[in-house]
Amino acid sequence: MHSNPHVAVVGAGAFGGWTALYLLRRRARVTLIDAWGPGNSRSSSGGETRIIRGTYGPSQPYTKMAARAMRLWKEHEARWDRRLLHRTGVLWMATSGDDQFERSSLPMLREAGIAYEELSGRELGRRWPQINVEDVRWAIYEPEGGFLTARVACQVVVEGFLAEGGEYRQVAVLARDLETVIGDGPMFKGLMLSDGSKLMADQYVFACGAWLGKFFPETIGNRIRPTKQDVFFFGTPAGDDRFSEAKLPVWADHRDRFIYGIPASDGRGFKVADDTRGPEFDPTSGERAVSGDGLMLVRDYLAFRFPAMKDAPLVETRVCPYENSPDNHLIIDRHPAADNVWLVGGGSGHGFKHGPALGEMLAEWVMEGREPDPLFGLRRFTR
Repeated sequence: MHSNPHVAVVGAGAFGGWTALYLLRRRARVTLIDAWGPGNSRSSSGGETRIIRGTYGPSQPYTKMAARAMRLWKEHEARWDRRLLHRTGVLWMATSGDDQFERSSLPMLREAGIAYEELSGRELGRRWPQINVEDVRWAIYEPEGGFLTARVACQVVVEGFLAEGGEYRQVAVLARDLETVIGDGPMFKGLMLSDGSKLMADQYVFACGAWLGKFFPETIGNRIRPTKQDVFFFGTPAGDDRFSEAKLPVWADHRDRFIYGIPASDGRGFKVADDTRGPEFDPTSGERAVSGDGLMLVRDYLAFRFPAMKDAPLVETRVCPYENSPDNHLIIDRHPAADNVWLVGGGSGHGFKHGPALGEMLAEWVMEGREPDPLFGLRRFTR
């Protein structure tokens, strides 16, 4: 690869935006494109908030990636003078059932240097009395964790990319026969765009989230499965700040189902969502309407775990499409038929936080011709 290659990045979400920025810093000429814009409502990176945490269970790379990403989020907040990371802390409640996920996360947190406390159920209740700690045996509290402003962060990353000399175009890639053309390899020669132009580059990075399987039906296909995830925001009691980010951490509860939430912030309600994978969902044409059954389930949970929020009014809803891989690991690999095409996706509901760490890593692989980590590679699906 010559010293200043031209790289086209498709998708301006958490993965694409950060990758484009780090490619630019490695002296590539970078063109970033997106069909609807960074953080748009159809994308997996849209919406208001995402959690950043290091608790991930045993034997995985994501705790260390989260630690690196945390440092990079902080650095860029200072560089851009924009608040993107809200350090409310993150609370993981281990109930009377299986606590293997939480227990096996502790060595990984220590190894990554992520601060945490182990709290008994009684200690948790004293610290946050607005939580009903019935059936909570113990908890992990990560004081440096919290939440990120998702949509805003995507837009700020693109603003930073432009300020450093990158090119951004809001235009769509024509997907018809794309994989057939790439299959003519070994080097892909250009993207046909919706405005009638053709984008020629030396390297291509497709970080197009829930659309990755649509672009690459043979190579990716159902290895990216978009699902419909309903998100609910409830109004807090008037004049009561117990459920705000000033008084409550982000929380996750492995009870009968894995339910998580983010305290009220920026004039929005108390966010609650069920992480159970929803039905398949078309990210282009799917209606963003939540289900009544999902609302009932979340209301029942809210009444149990946060009693003062019983009968709280629903003030806002969202549908967040997850882009799940079969094993919930990221997909980062070259297209098997074209050495200059990279495929990036499989955030599986946990990818957003890793954006800067992933972008930093992938930019190095692209610019230095590195081989991808086999854990993220496509070959794992054919073994």
